[in-house]
Amino acid sequence: MSIRRLPPELVNRIAAGEVVERPASALKELVENSLDSGAKGVAIRLHAGGLELIELADDGSGMSRDEMRLSLERHATSKLSGDAIDQVTSFGFRGEALPSIASVSRLTLESRVRGGDGWRIEIDHGQDLGEGPAALPPGTRIRVEGLFDKVPARRKFLRSPRAEYAACLDAVKRLAMARSDVAFTLDHDGRRILTLQPSPPPARVAELLSHELDRHGIGIDCTRNGLRLTGVIGLPTFNRGVADQQFLFVNSRPVKDRLLVGALRAAFRDLIARDRHPIAALFLDIPLSEVDVNVHPAKTEVRFRDPAEVRGLIIGGLRRALDEESQRSAAREQAAAPVMWTTSESFPSLAGERTAEPSVTGVGLAHTLPSIPTVIREGRALFELAPAARAEPAVEPISAYPLGVARGQVAATYIVAETEDGLIIVDQHAAHERLVLERLRAAREGASTAGQALLIPEVVELEEPDCDRLESCASDLESMGLELERFGPTSMLVRSVPAALGKTDAAALLADMAAEIAELGGPLSLRDKLDRVAATIACHGSVRAGRILSIAEMNALLREMEVTPRSGQCNHGRPTWVKLGHAEIEKLFGRR
Repeated sequence: MSIRRLPPELVNRIAAGEVVERPASALKELVENSLDSGAKGVAIRLHAGGLELIELADDGSGMSRDEMRLSLERHATSKLSGDAIDQVTSFGFRGEALPSIASVSRLTLESRVRGGDGWRIEIDHGQDLGEGPAALPPGTRIRVEGLFDKVPARRKFLRSPRAEYAACLDAVKRLAMARSDVAFTLDHDGRRILTLQPSPPPARVAELLSHELDRHGIGIDCTRNGLRLTGVIGLPTFNRGVADQQFLFVNSRPVKDRLLVGALRAAFRDLIARDRHPIAALFLDIPLSEVDVNVHPAKTEVRFRDPAEVRGLIIGGLRRALDEESQRSAAREQAAAPVMWTTSESFPSLAGERTAEPSVTGVGLAHTLPSIPTVIREGRALFELAPAARAEPAVEPISAYPLGVARGQVAATYIVAETEDGLIIVDQHAAHERLVLERLRAAREGASTAGQALLIPEVVELEEPDCDRLESCASDLESMGLELERFGPTSMLVRSVPAALGKTDAAALLADMAAEIAELGGPLSLRDKLDRVAATIACHGSVRAGRILSIAEMNALLREMEVTPRSGQCNHGRPTWVKLGHAEIEKLFGRR
């Protein structure tokens, strides 16, 4: 078969396959164009999740008639002043979005520059339908209808309108966070979804994520070697079951980068359960020469010149912030509903239920049962056993301690402490588990982890690049108890393994280590394994639920929690304590 040039229509459809995967990706490209045009307000209207209609209007600089025609040609852009593609400061710069969208939909483009007349161009799946004057305020308005209507092979892979709408909403939220100085409105099927006015970045993040971030969020602002990281993260105990509230930005560009996501996850290692995900909105400012944004057609991925430096900034910055707020714990707010609590109305009324008042003297209640009506006899079970709680007098001043002073123990599991403004309830096992783990970790800091020498060194066969990666990190690995030696181009000799790991599969361990180093640039898997071992030891060596503690022991536990990093959550990411304020208690009893 001879070589031939593809027709322009087919070229545009191929480009659309890279840039326009679904309505959300088309919407993202259009909003980015509006922001790059200097718009201070963006209004979006969707129908059926964007499958039937995407309409966007902005108050940006607008385009002249000739610029509108040129914008619909491939690789035509106003966002590169020269050939320096590595110095891009705008969202888009490839010049493929509009022609790609126009090739797979019915597109109406209207625009007007200030002081000029408005103009309209209509295109149906790549076919020019004509153009003419248009009445609109300065700026640009675009309508995209029937996306992929004439491309059934693509249309059948789109999801339901509800799912497509969710993806569109996520795209708008990310761009709204990136540009908090711009006003946004979003309507879907005639219903107003978002109304965002220009605001500082923290306020915009809280408005789009969760209002509880005001109480359960931690501000981030750190710099290192010309890199700056800002934003907000939720407390480890303020987490979610899915990673749908993680927003990452590089030079104000929303990205979904594996390195950044991995660094975020690593920063919360051993602070959060494995099936839970932190809430975060992080903004990384980095010199343009240190990052390549021209990696992916949709510009959702980036490549860093020094990935280890970026990863270290994120992990180090987040860890420091988490350590500074390590005693805080978050409990989701719930309305104080009396129906969830047992009240006096829950018990049978004794008034009028008995024919004669029983005589209860020194013989006790059990001797009077034959003369007590059945309803009282059934209620007797409520008092037959003593409550599984106890209280002892405490004389220490409660104002001296953040976690208050112990007042008693409930169910031999929970410590109840009083503070100046409420009650603290502590899970004694979860709290002590964290304390033991931090002791083990502190003992390991500054010293090499003990290694267990193998009686016969084991030879592990790997790919040559994997051996190179392991050899480059040999000194770091040795400090963690793993002693390696190069044994030929594709072999590594294992002389010792960390003693804490016990019997382990050296080949699998090295393979995982090499993959981890290749992906993230650091030997983290072994540290994770050691931390998990330490966490297991801490769990088995901790105060168990069901153990009765004295007031002195309870207070000692509280005092150690107040000075121990990350004591607000256990090794599995669950809260170690919750607080019930005076106002919440008063609501429960109808005093407010």
